[in-house]
Amino acid sequence: MQLYFIRHGQSINNANTRNPDYKENPDPYLTEIGLEQAEYLAKYLKEKQEIVEHENWNIQNQYGFGLTHIYASLMERASMTAAPTARALGNVPFTAWTEIHEEGGIYAREKEEEHIGLSGRPRSFFEKKIPELKLPDELNESGWWNRPFETEEERQPRADKVLTELIERHGDKEGQPEERIAFVSHGGFFVRLLSAMLQLPWRQGALGMSSWFLLNNCSISRFDIRKNNIMVSYLNRVDHLPSHLVTG
Repeated sequence: MQLYFIRHGQSINNANTRNPDYKENPDPYLTEIGLEQAEYLAKYLKEKQEIVEHENWNIQNQYGFGLTHIYASLMERASMTAAPTARALGNVPFTAWTEIHEEGGIYAREKEEEHIGLSGRPRSFFEKKIPELKLPDELNESGWWNRPFETEEERQPRADKVLTELIERHGDKEGQPEERIAFVSHGGFFVRLLSAMLQLPWRQGALGMSSWFLLNNCSISRFDIRKNNIMVSYLNRVDHLPSHLVTG
């Protein structure tokens, strides 16, 4: 199995990171730049969908991607980033995966130490905006989140569970073609999933320093998950974006 982890396009929160007067949006929408990034991503993946060479090692996807499934977080910025690619590829299954959401879930930051869980977008939002997206059967008009703020202790087990379920669904099976999966998700969850794959201590670096893996908006990272090993093929590629659309 090949896993392509795609971070969402620029959100209104991303665009206002350095604005001290900005009030954080609990489920931020894409900016005009974010929407444009998503279109560039879709154009690139459509152009590279067909694998044109099967004999040589396609480690940089120089011969194509051949995506077989697209999964998106139900946070607006991720699902709206994934939608143009799903439309461009046409017949590739496009499915919501609730548990690949960003750390914390949907919440309001009332005070520095107080976070209030919110509802998230209702079913009708997705049916209107992204009718191609296959939604969970249980999603209704009360919203997809409707839970308390996700605590620190809950985050790594969620990523561990997602990795296990991903391999159960799409891991290599004898006699069947390799599956190539796109996750359209979030930067914090990426670090959690990477920690799960590589068994990394959470944010621990050398000499007592902390660590983090930065991702640009609409970047692509690739992992090759085999029966007995996980290979990191590349991280944070943005060569499908023009320089003025490379944002963090």
